[in-house]
Amino acid sequence: MNSMALRRVASKELRLFFASPVAWLFLGVFTALALFIFFWVETFFARNIADTRPLFEWMPLLLIFLCSALTMRMWSEERRSGTLEHVLTQPVALWQFVLGKYVACLALLALALLTTLPVPATVAVLADLDWGPVLGAYLATLLLGSAYLSIGLCVSARTGNAIVSLIVSVAVCGVLYLLGSKLLTGFADNQAGQMLTRLGAGSRFDSITRGVLDIRDLYYYLSLTGAGLALNVYLLEKERWAKGTRTPRHRRWRTTTALLVLNFLLANVWLDKISSLRVDLTEGKLYSLSTPTSDLLDELKEPLLIRGYFSAKTHPLLAPLVPQVTDLLREYEVAGKGRVRIEIVDPADNPELEQEANERYGIHATPFQVADRYQSALVNSYFNLLVEYGSEHETMGFAELVEVRATPNAAPEVLLRNAEFDISRAIRDVLHSFQAGGDLFEGIDDPIEFVGYVSANELLPELLLTYRERITQHVQQISQAAGGKFRVRFVAPESNNGEIARQIDEEWGFKPMIATLDDDREFYFYLTLADNRQVVQLPTDNFDPDNFPAMLEAGLKRFSSGFTRTVALALPAFDEQLARHQLGAPTFTNLERMITRDYSIRMEDLSDGTVDTEADILAVVAPHQLDAHGVYAIDQYLMRGGTVIIASSPFTAELAGGELRIQPWESGLVEWLDHHGIGIDDSFVLDERNAPFPAPVIRKVGGYEFRDVQLLDYPYFIDVRGSGLNQEHPATSGIPQLTMAWASPLVLQRGSGLRITNLLRSSRRSWRSRDMAVTPTVDDEEAITAPAGSTRNPEELAVLATGQFASYFKDKPELLATVQKSRDRAGVRALLEQSPRSARMFVFASNDFMDDQMLSAIVAGSGTQYLGPLELFMNILDWSLQDDALLQIRSRGHFNRTLPPMDERQQALLETINYGAALALLAVFAALHWLRTAQRRRFYRRSLGL
Repeated sequence: MNSMALRRVASKELRLFFASPVAWLFLGVFTALALFIFFWVETFFARNIADTRPLFEWMPLLLIFLCSALTMRMWSEERRSGTLEHVLTQPVALWQFVLGKYVACLALLALALLTTLPVPATVAVLADLDWGPVLGAYLATLLLGSAYLSIGLCVSARTGNAIVSLIVSVAVCGVLYLLGSKLLTGFADNQAGQMLTRLGAGSRFDSITRGVLDIRDLYYYLSLTGAGLALNVYLLEKERWAKGTRTPRHRRWRTTTALLVLNFLLANVWLDKISSLRVDLTEGKLYSLSTPTSDLLDELKEPLLIRGYFSAKTHPLLAPLVPQVTDLLREYEVAGKGRVRIEIVDPADNPELEQEANERYGIHATPFQVADRYQSALVNSYFNLLVEYGSEHETMGFAELVEVRATPNAAPEVLLRNAEFDISRAIRDVLHSFQAGGDLFEGIDDPIEFVGYVSANELLPELLLTYRERITQHVQQISQAAGGKFRVRFVAPESNNGEIARQIDEEWGFKPMIATLDDDREFYFYLTLADNRQVVQLPTDNFDPDNFPAMLEAGLKRFSSGFTRTVALALPAFDEQLARHQLGAPTFTNLERMITRDYSIRMEDLSDGTVDTEADILAVVAPHQLDAHGVYAIDQYLMRGGTVIIASSPFTAELAGGELRIQPWESGLVEWLDHHGIGIDDSFVLDERNAPFPAPVIRKVGGYEFRDVQLLDYPYFIDVRGSGLNQEHPATSGIPQLTMAWASPLVLQRGSGLRITNLLRSSRRSWRSRDMAVTPTVDDEEAITAPAGSTRNPEELAVLATGQFASYFKDKPELLATVQKSRDRAGVRALLEQSPRSARMFVFASNDFMDDQMLSAIVAGSGTQYLGPLELFMNILDWSLQDDALLQIRSRGHFNRTLPPMDERQQALLETINYGAALALLAVFAALHWLRTAQRRRFYRRSLGL
């Protein structure tokens, strides 16, 4: 042999593998088990998540037996057949033989992994697959298999019995796997559990498969591989020695091997302190700090404290999340450049800190039910974070940090929901709250100009003269204290031959006012705030100088990033008539809770014809029978340049008493929306691409009907994804999927003078239906029957309208008089007839897509909390209020990538295709082996002259 010995040994072993049933059994068993686990044990289709985690979750356990079976005869057979002596007497370094056999085994494992490639390919075709964790999982499988193979080769070199080699290899690899498994870590406290996790082969595997390549995890497997191969070489070298002899050469071998193995293993202890050498492979960098977070940390001017309260004894499903949170917090510490202090404490060891957490921060232990082999117990445990900046603080518990998905026939999956967003949001809130306690202009970057378009004094009524004098004094005082960030200017629109009056009429619809019907004097009194991005009109329908400071401050806060914004939310009120018919209005508790996490909320009553002056944005959800006053309030808020969000349709659904009922829902906004070129058709949109829904069904058997509740694909639950979500708009581009429930089609008039931007659209396989019977019917063959549609076209479900809006009340003097008569103040009538170009209106054609009932139904269908509609709503708030720093990371999550709807036949076909593709790859391997063997035979025949 020569320097090519390693290659020749590997080639020889591979030929022996494929010349016997060993390779084919290994490949066939590995492929069959992997696909069976993926489709049957882990129930991929029922799980409904577009990832490949089920393919790899069993790999640490599966590879123990397969790798041990693959290596059990590698040296044992050499010893049994007597060929080991031939190997030991060759003038070639033993490590080349060892590496040759190792490379052959690793190559066979790599071929086995190739047979599973149709699985991620199928998922990628079906949905938006994140390839980062997939690549990490394949790398982790190779590394884990490499460690197992080196251990198996080492054991095989020690015995001449293949069965003994198999049993010992399984035992050794099994111990490595069990060290970090929940079976052992569940008995230990948090610190000891983390130590066991670092020693376990399976727990390290989980870290890589989630999409994070950490140098500590990679080196762990490489160290096991190196130690196993080093011991393998030493055991073979020892076979050359005469029994009972000890020479200096033997001592050098023992010492060198021991030092080599110890260095391989002890280097893990040194690397364990290094957490920065890692690569996040996930799309969107789920486990790394984003640019918005780094920018947020750069705003810190004082030390920020992030303290983690984690109990040593906690729920077994929460324990693996603690090191993940800790690693992420260390990244905050590094990115903070000395301005972020991280503390990890166990309250049980720090009674003073526990008392402070209870009394000052309102952090309390949560009881968890845990069980071991002897008893079931209740453990009070902490899993909380505190973010404190100056005098402000915010806390988070496991309910905010953890995402749980119930999986059929398996334990629930518990993962961190979106830890970076939750922590960064808390940092932003405490930072802005602290700033809000100081200078009003601290969070304002661009100078703001207060412009009063006010007529000369001789044209103003007496009341407005006093009002102007008072507010002028106030704005001048603010200007002097603003440090150049606030300028004041009053302009008489009548000057320059009325040129300014014509300009403000054209741009913002500012029309002349009159004091009373019997007074023909016209005047202007409009107040605005403007920077280089937007113009905000201050309300002028209540000329009370005592209210002006609060009104001005509310307007200034719309330009600042350092103050909590206010959302005016108008929801349907309790209706006695509906209640008498046992019908109820949609409820939006989850929406209110979501808004209050980031914004102040004002529950708005539109019946008085006004919107709260402190409101930065107006959301009207499921409006019901709005009168002229309510429409006027929305209209004039929009005319002042505000942003209005409307979710409305002609129907609403109610699931009660095991029945699904549809009731007409008159919004009162139909004519107003039509005026702006946005109509809502009196029908439903149904889509073949839909989401599952636990619906009450009518099951027809023979001549009888039965009512059941079944989880089925429901065409009224439109599954919007891909091209159906506007990828150009920041509010929708980061959302992977959205369910629109009981939506109606929008009918748009593109020539209305407004710019209409589509946000949500159904698929090309959708259709319209006016059938009010939305309860699914299941026939004798359990096929779902739904109202048929003659045409299939994509339908608009949500749009954004921007531009200059014209007031609905402009050419309706009688209607305007009715509204203003009941709310006339100071004798001044001022209708804003046109909005500035900064005005925006979002329209969603559904009353129910954010309804509590609908969200609960999707939880039952998907197995996890569904926040897609609420995240979209919050994205719109962030984008509209120019607080979009964290917008791109809000919708990141582990369970957001779902599969498109498929019937059982499609699922069975896809499963069959995967089995067929795996068999085809095995056939390709067999063909290549046959061709290679035939080539070698021809070569030998030519060499022998045959």
